[in-house]
Amino acid sequence: MIEKNVQETAIDALYPRSLRYLTGYLQSLVRGRLWLQVLVGMALGIATGIMLGPGLGWVGAATANTLGNWLAFPGKLFLALIQMMVIPLVFASIIRGLAATEDLEQLKRMGLRVVLYFIATTALAIMIGLAVASLIEPGKFVDSQSLQASLGGAPVVAEPASGQPMDINQLPQKIITLLPANPLNSMVESNMLQVVIFAMVVGVALVMMAPAQSKPLLDLLGSLQEVCMTVVRWAMLLAPVAVFGLLAQLTAKLGLEALLGMAVYVGTVLLGLLLLFLTYLVIIYLVARQTPGVFIRSVKDVLLLAFSTSSSAAVMPLSIKTAEDKLGIRPSVSQFVIPLGATINMNGTALYQGVAAIFLAQIFGVDIGAGGMAIIVLTAVGASIGAPATPGVGIVILSMVLGSVGIPAAGIALIMGVDRILDMSRTAINVSGDLVAAKLMDVWVGAKSSLHDELVAEVRHETIREHTGADVLTRDDVEGGPGRGR
Repeated sequence: MIEKNVQETAIDALYPRSLRYLTGYLQSLVRGRLWLQVLVGMALGIATGIMLGPGLGWVGAATANTLGNWLAFPGKLFLALIQMMVIPLVFASIIRGLAATEDLEQLKRMGLRVVLYFIATTALAIMIGLAVASLIEPGKFVDSQSLQASLGGAPVVAEPASGQPMDINQLPQKIITLLPANPLNSMVESNMLQVVIFAMVVGVALVMMAPAQSKPLLDLLGSLQEVCMTVVRWAMLLAPVAVFGLLAQLTAKLGLEALLGMAVYVGTVLLGLLLLFLTYLVIIYLVARQTPGVFIRSVKDVLLLAFSTSSSAAVMPLSIKTAEDKLGIRPSVSQFVIPLGATINMNGTALYQGVAAIFLAQIFGVDIGAGGMAIIVLTAVGASIGAPATPGVGIVILSMVLGSVGIPAAGIALIMGVDRILDMSRTAINVSGDLVAAKLMDVWVGAKSSLHDELVAEVRHETIREHTGADVLTRDDVEGGPGRGR
């Protein structure tokens, strides 16, 4: 009981307040089976679209078009609410993600190492997604011309979508211009990449400041983040109706064949996630010498829960317990890395951004090129840092990624119908990435116990003595039973 209180205190110190608040809300959504409502809305939307479509001929084309526009109204409202919150949510989340921990000594010991690891694996995940999507080309399995006419929409940001691939020689100058001369102007003009870079600079600066100086700004940003997430929660309540209306309109205009082509897109994302998970297994075997079978058996319960809830924040307490009890990770490591990872380590989500961007670029005929892919990597890495670990935030990030390379955000309507199963899958990968990172940090930090571990062991020692009256304890007693020792 005492150890549990110690762990809860550590989690409270590391876990941003807005994310703690979201956990209870997300669990209520799970109990309310929002995911089931979305799936039902998807099925009903397809069925309604078939009945309104030209295939059956039950209604005239003009009537079907009018009905489709009204049915799509909730979906368009959903997208408008999400896009309205993109800039403030990303700005506040990135800064709070970088400055989420109050344990500055712990941050100094392994903070840089774990952050660099998170950034490297996130970039690797995006590159896997880009490579898989470029090889399979899922956008060529759908009628792109009909989809463009149906979805419409203009590019969110005209640059660099000029119809020509970005020259790789332009990349150095492009990187230099990422630093905004006027951050407020960048926000007004929706220059997402400059906003991300500015937020990262501010976040790092806050980490280096004294807590008393950084706390007022972090509290203000925390309130801003909660305001943004309140609007996102409102939007998520519209999700079942939004999916119903968007798919009904899309199916009525294009027919069922357009949606069948989406199966290739779903398969591409799932293949990329599988490759990323296999990469995790290789890394943990090479560094921690833990076999894939042992690791999978140890983490299967928390991954299934993450798959069901679509929220790595909601399963964070179980992730920490799994890390300590089943993977043998020290509390000082697990209670630092996992909360931080749930905030800035979104590898599955980042991979999904890469696949979705290439898929929609193929549909809209946007030639990204090597430079554009580099911009996608930079944007998705920056946007993934600090993104709240909740359902629906992946769509917010995707909107920003699409805008960075000039892909119309209207394409989000196409992938909304299949996003639920992909959201569940990428959340499980996100959680597995956090657990792998915690295990690697535990190995890299070394066998020397921190003061926190010694205090926890001493508290456990005294607790056992009080309850058993034993004066002599074994190593297993001190470390919490078999399987906890290294």
